[in-house]
Amino acid sequence: MTVHRHRDSLGIVALVAAVLLLVAAVALSLVPQQALAASLVRVTNFGTNPTNLNMYVYAPDRLAARPAMLVMVHYCSGSASAVHNGNGRDYVTAADRFGYLIVYPEATRDGHCFDVSTPNALRRNGGSDSTGIMSMVSYARQRYNVDPERIVVAGFSSGAMMTNVLAAQYPDVFSAGSAFSGVPAGCFATTNGSLWNSQCSSGNLQKTPQQWGDQARAMYPGYTGRYPRMQLWHGTTDTTLAYPNFGEELDQWTNLHGVSRTPLSTDQPQPSWTRTRYGTTGTTATIEGISIQGTGHSLPMAGMLAYSIAFLGLDKPPTTTTTTTTTTTTTTTTTTTTPVPTNGCKVAASVSAWNTGLTETITITNTSTAAVNGWQLRFTLPGGQTITGGWSASYSPATGEVTARNADYNAQIPPNGSVSIGFQATHTGDSAAATGFTLNGERCDVA
Repeated sequence: MTVHRHRDSLGIVALVAAVLLLVAAVALSLVPQQALAASLVRVTNFGTNPTNLNMYVYAPDRLAARPAMLVMVHYCSGSASAVHNGNGRDYVTAADRFGYLIVYPEATRDGHCFDVSTPNALRRNGGSDSTGIMSMVSYARQRYNVDPERIVVAGFSSGAMMTNVLAAQYPDVFSAGSAFSGVPAGCFATTNGSLWNSQCSSGNLQKTPQQWGDQARAMYPGYTGRYPRMQLWHGTTDTTLAYPNFGEELDQWTNLHGVSRTPLSTDQPQPSWTRTRYGTTGTTATIEGISIQGTGHSLPMAGMLAYSIAFLGLDKPPTTTTTTTTTTTTTTTTTTTTPVPTNGCKVAASVSAWNTGLTETITITNTSTAAVNGWQLRFTLPGGQTITGGWSASYSPATGEVTARNADYNAQIPPNGSVSIGFQATHTGDSAAATGFTLNGERCDVA
C-alpha cells in the first residue's frame, strides 16, 4: 500500500480540523486582536537536507538569552503554518510567555507525510527526513544560542511517529518528547518504498517490550546513554493508528529506560482521561501515558497542550531575554583543556553519504585512567568536503584541517567514557571519513 492510502486516511482528519479552524477564525475576526510582532519565518540553506524539507522558525519577541527549543512536527497533509495557527497554537502562546524557540519541519512530498518507514529513515544520519530535521536543530542551536539540555520534540499523527523516531535515533540531543496519536519507533518500517504499513496502523504489529526496545536501539547502535523522557497520548477509538499502538509505545519506552511496565501511579486529570506514569512520578515523570476514552484519531486539543508544555519542561520563565532582531550566533565552549596521556584516546568515524552530501558521526573514547576535562579534536577532511553544520561541538574551519571544540554539556570525558559528535558536509566525489585525529594534541587510535 502506498503513501496515497496514508494521505487519504489521515487527510479526512485534517479536512475536519481545517473546517473547524476556519469557523474559529471567522469568530475571532469579529473580536479586536492585539497583533504580535513575532511571526513564523522560513529558513533556507540550513544544512544537509536530502529530502527537501522546509524549515520554519518562531522566535518570540522576548526570546530567552539561552532558550529551550521545541521541534514541532505536523501531521499528514499538514504544514508548518497549519500547526502554528491550529492545533499547536497553545505552544506558540506559551513560547511568547516563557521565551522558548519553536522549529517547524515541513514535509514537501506528495501527501506531506514524514518518512518513518524506509531503511534510511530508521537509522541515525541515514539520509532521510530525520537527517534534515537534525540539520534544522543544529542550525537553530547555533543561531539562537539554544540550551542543549532543553531541546524537546512533539508531533501529531505522522509527526507523532516522527517524534518517536527522533527520540530513538538522537537520544543524546532530545531531553523529552510528546507524541499525540503515534506508533512505536520502527513500527512503520517497510522494505518496498511505501510509507504506509497496514499491519502497524491497524494495531496488529505487536512485540515484546525487549523487541521494541531493541528495534529502537538499532537506530543508534552502540549508544549506552540515557533516553529522552516520553509522554504518549492516544484515543481509545482511534481507527487510523489503532489504539493497541499506545500500549506498544509504552512497552518500547519503558524498556528503553529499563523501568517496570507496571505504572507507579494512575489518575484521571480529566473525566475521560486515564494517565499512567512509569519510572518516576510527578509532572516530569520518566514516561507518561494518557489514553482518552471514546476519542478517535483527532484528539480534543483543548487543555491538552498545557500538560505537554509542563511535561516537556517548557513552562520555565526566562531569567533574561533578548530580542530576536539582535540575536547572534553564539557557541559556548569550554576552552581549558587537560593533557591526554599517550595512547589515551580512540576514535571511530562513520559516514553516510548520498549524491553530493554526507553526514559523519565521530565517537571519541577516553582509553586512559584519568578524566579529560575540556577537549579539542583535530582532524583532516578529504579534499572537496565542506562542513555545513554540526552538533555536539563547534567546528572551524569548514574545510581542510578542522578543530572540533566541546560544548558545555560534554566537556568531560570520564575514563573509558565516550562522546559522540557529528556534522553534515557537502562533497565533490570523495565521501571518505576524516583522518588524522588528535585529542588535545595527542594522536588517537582509529577503531
